[in-house]
Amino acid sequence: MGLRHLARRGAAPVTRTLAGLPGGIVTKRRGRGSEPEDVRLWAEGDDRRHIDRNATARTGQLHVRTHHDERDRAVILLADFRPSMLFGTKRTLRSVAAAEALALLGWRIVADGGRVGLAVATASGEPTVLRPAGGERAMASVTGALAVAHAQALDAARAEDPPLEPLLGIATSLLPSGGHLVIASALDAPGPNFERLLGLVAERVSVRLLLVSDAFERARRPGFFPFALSDGRRGSLRADGTGEQMLDARLGDYAARGIAGLRLDVEAGPEAYAPLMERLDAVL
Repeated sequence: MGLRHLARRGAAPVTRTLAGLPGGIVTKRRGRGSEPEDVRLWAEGDDRRHIDRNATARTGQLHVRTHHDERDRAVILLADFRPSMLFGTKRTLRSVAAAEALALLGWRIVADGGRVGLAVATASGEPTVLRPAGGERAMASVTGALAVAHAQALDAARAEDPPLEPLLGIATSLLPSGGHLVIASALDAPGPNFERLLGLVAERVSVRLLLVSDAFERARRPGFFPFALSDGRRGSLRADGTGEQMLDARLGDYAARGIAGLRLDVEAGPEAYAPLMERLDAVL
């Protein structure tokens, strides 16, 4: 909830929400649109079909009425809280970094009149799903659902990561054609058909990816590193020094398929995420 103040720092000082329904925002489109916007004096080249009879009769000079079109911006935030995301070596867990970034983006969207929904992947129980809605009340529901789902994920017994494919289908079904899906995940073990399904989803809605990365994954120093878990288990992780290049190459591969993405470094924190989410919000 506190991140809404950080999200607003970069928000536009005046939001133009002229549409009659919540969530409408003005965009440039071809054609005259359907919503009246302004009345001005006739200028050479104006279409005579747009003449405003009332203003012309009242002033004795030709006036034309301009229009704008409206669009309902709906965004689903997909958070990955599966066991592989409950890991971190600096500042916090990958799952927490994903939630922070999505919350920042969500507050920006509702401040601009858009609608925000949520889908959360965990290893236990049914997925958390919220339909897109507008306003601060909707975003408060999203943040509360994120907190509850994350607490349940931490309390659940360790298990293998379930595939992301079913939740991807559910999240897409909540969006109208032309909606937006933002996925925050490290995409570990997403499922055998995930890439194919993601390509199909991208044909119907706009898909953006926040690829979450822990500092250990990008470690330049190769070697084996021991670890201990709270349940007493011990082991070691291997770093080969190529993690950063692999992450950037993965983002490049998605971009080549029309799925733009950003790398989210866990250790950076919300202050660094805010300008990234501002950039992402600008293209949604």
